[in-house]
Amino acid sequence: MNTTPKTEPLTMAVPKGRLLDQTIEFFETCGLNFSFEKRSLVAHETSGLLKLILVKNSDLPVYVKHGIAGMGISGEDTLYESGTEFYQLYTFNFGATHMCLCCREDYDPSMDKRQLAVATKFTRFARDYFHGQGIPVEIIRLGGSVELAPVLGLAPYIVDLVETGSTLRANKLKVTKTLAEIQVRLICNPAYYKLHFDRINAFIMRLQGITTLEMPKNE
Repeated sequence: MNTTPKTEPLTMAVPKGRLLDQTIEFFETCGLNFSFEKRSLVAHETSGLLKLILVKNSDLPVYVKHGIAGMGISGEDTLYESGTEFYQLYTFNFGATHMCLCCREDYDPSMDKRQLAVATKFTRFARDYFHGQGIPVEIIRLGGSVELAPVLGLAPYIVDLVETGSTLRANKLKVTKTLAEIQVRLICNPAYYKLHFDRINAFIMRLQGITTLEMPKNE
C-alpha cells in the first residue's frame, strides 16, 4: 500500500472572462488540461499540478497578497492599481494592450481653459503619470464605461485600456497619446515562492518553450 502523502497542487488565481479563456488555451499548448465543474469557481489540472481559482479581475491581487492563491495571472494595469508588490515571474505572449489618453474626435484643447480633467478606472496610474509629467490634473474616478465621460461632458479626457479601438470609434473618440504598454504577468506571493521554489521553477521551465523565461522580480 502506498502511504506517500499526496502533494497539494499549486494554487493560481485567474480572472474570469476572456483572460481565463486565453490562459486555458495557452496552458493546453503546454500539455496542461483542466476539468471544470458547472458553476464552480475552481478548476483542477488533470495531473494534479495546478488548481485554478476563478476570481474577479480587480480582486485577484488581494487573493494572492493574502496567500489564498499562491500565484496569479493578471494584467499590469490591475497590479499597478493594487499598489502591492509581488514577484513577477513570467510575461505571457497574449492579452497585451495599451493604456491610452483619449478624447473626443472634435475636441480642441486650445478652446478649453479649464483645469485638465481626466476620467478613468485607473486612478493610481493616471495620477502618477501626470504627476511625473508635472501636469496639474483633476482625476475623476469611474467604475463603468469611461467612454461616456467626454461624450456627456464630465471630463474632456479619459485614460483607459485600448486594444482594437473599436469602442473609441463607436463613441467618436480618438487616442491622443499612448501612455504605456500593458502586458499579462504571472505573479507570485513572495512567501509562497520561497516555500514552493523548486515546484514553481519547474512549472516555469515547462512553459519556457512557449514564451521567454524571466528571473523573478519584485515590482
